Amino acid sequence: QVQVVESGGGLVRAGGSLRLSCAASGSIFRVNDMGWYRQAPGKQRELVAVITSDVTTNYADSVKGRFTISRDYRKHTVYLQMNSLKPEDTAVYYCHADVLRPIGGPLEVWGQGTLVTVSS
Repeated sequence: QVQVVESGGGLVRAGGSLRLSCAASGSIFRVNDMGWYRQAPGKQRELVAVITSDVTTNYADSVKGRFTISRDYRKHTVYLQMNSLKPEDTAVYYCHADVLRPIGGPLEVWGQGTLVTVSS
């Protein structure tokens, strides 16, 4: 069994910062890509940022220059530093991991989500 658990969401004023964390645990041989997605009310889930196993990063245009994704490969943990937050960043943020299990092969895992609310 593999799971990812997010933490770090909350309420912040526009212009403020938050840091999200997500740790994968369980029967893991290797974690490949890890990333963050978000879903605002009435909208589809969208990619925010992803970091690959070879440290390549990719960001949504809407967060470039404000958000930074990083990773602790030994701890199977991914972080999202969010600066200069805007009200339109308000959403539930979900962690995603592509995991290779020692038995059972590859598995995509999603977290439960953590709410980020940015007030104007």
